[in-house]
Order: sequence, then structure tokens, then C-alpha cells
Amino acid sequence: MLTRDDGLEGKVALISGGSSGIGASLAVLYAKAGCDSVISYIESDGHDPQEVVKAVEAEGRRCIAVACDVSSAEEVDNFAQVAIDEFGRLDIAVAMAGILRKASLEEMTDERFNDMLDIDLVGVLRLFRSAAARMNNGGAMVAASSIAGGHYGWGEHLHYAAAKSGLQGLCRSLAVELAPRQIRVNTIIPGLIESPQSLDGQNSLGKEGLEAASSYIPWGRVGTTEECARAIRFLTSDDSSFVTGQQLIVDGGQTVRWPS
Repeated sequence: MLTRDDGLEGKVALISGGSSGIGASLAVLYAKAGCDSVISYIESDGHDPQEVVKAVEAEGRRCIAVACDVSSAEEVDNFAQVAIDEFGRLDIAVAMAGILRKASLEEMTDERFNDMLDIDLVGVLRLFRSAAARMNNGGAMVAASSIAGGHYGWGEHLHYAAAKSGLQGLCRSLAVELAPRQIRVNTIIPGLIESPQSLDGQNSLGKEGLEAASSYIPWGRVGTTEECARAIRFLTSDDSSFVTGQQLIVDGGQTVRWPS
């Protein structure tokens, strides 16, 4: 009988933005690997976190959903503490919570710009700061960047791209700072992934835009949330035990294709 050797069994993962998209797929993948999770959600986003809880429980593991706004340091601290109170440990932190808003330079007020950074960049800092204070040595952290900012520019989304680009510097620096504790910190850079966020036709590509994108992605299609979640699982497992401060692009070859 084969046994798991990726080191995830029995561990506890903290996933912000875990009620939908990549975060939800990740919680289920962790459950299949024998890992329990604590996920955060925003009550106003319309996604039922209990669906994720049920999917995790169907795999024989526990998942606790906690309402948490990552723009609040107090709420993020409380979110991270749930892992300790309920499971007695914290081994993994994955920052998936984020927003996407379309705005041209002309429309870009200081408030709009700062609101984006407060959630998509500073929100990650808050999560990792809270997690590091409670995390076992030998843990792992992953932040979700994007090919917008992480590789490409994106018109009318400069605040989003700035936040996602900033995550790479944040994670590289934390990788150095936390290395004495053997805590690895990496960044995932998803390409075009079909998710609730990308299906938003007002602020993102929408369904038609995603379908059109298939023609210029070498793989011939956009990615799934589970495919991206698998990459994150790898970065938080023992299979990547000597990988830290890196950026892993998951895009079906989109960023390496020669323009035609």
C-alpha cells in the first residue's frame, strides 16, 4: 500500500479567501492530503463557505470557516488564532483573499488606489505577520500574485497590478527573514484561471473574454482553480522543501509564447 510522503498529513492550513475559487479548491486538496484547514470569507461576497466545509468533511478532514476582512489587523489576528484554538497548531498560510476593480488613470483616486493595496498587498502582510507569530518552525507560506503585475501590465487595472507586483518583493524578503525558522515563503502567479473573479465581466475578462483567450494560450484553454491549487499544494509540501523566495507561474505557457 502506498503512503503519502509529501509531509502534509496532520498539518493545519490557514487560507484567506477560501470560500471560492482557488482557495476553495485548495482546502479540498489539502483534505485529500490529510490536512485540516481554517478558511476566511466575507459575508457580502455571495459565496457560501459551508459548501467548502462540507466538501472537506466529505474527505474526512475538518474545515472551519471564519468571517474575516483582511483590511482589519484585529480580524486577521483572530482568524489566525482559530487554528491554534481549534487544532493546537499552524503549519501553512496561503493568502488568496483579494479584490479586482477596473479603473482608468483618470478615474484613479487616492482612495481607490489605497483601498486596493490595503486588501491585495497589505492584507497579505497582515495574514503572514499573524501566521508567523503562531506558526511552527518548518512551515510554509504562499501568496497569490497574478500575471497582471507579476509579468504583464494591464490597462485600467494599475492599482491591481501594483499590488500583485509588490507581493513578489514582500515574499522574497520574508523568505530571507524567516529562513532561520525554516519557514518557506513563495509566490504563485496564476495566468488566466476560470474563477468567480475572472468571470466578472465588469472588472475582469468575463466568460467571453476567457473563451477568446484560449486562442493565444499554448495549452489551448484557460486553467482551472484546481490546477492552480495543486501548484500551491506543491509549494507548501515537503516536495518543495528547498524552494523559497520564488515565483511559480501557472499559465499554460501564455507568458512564454512568441507573439504571432
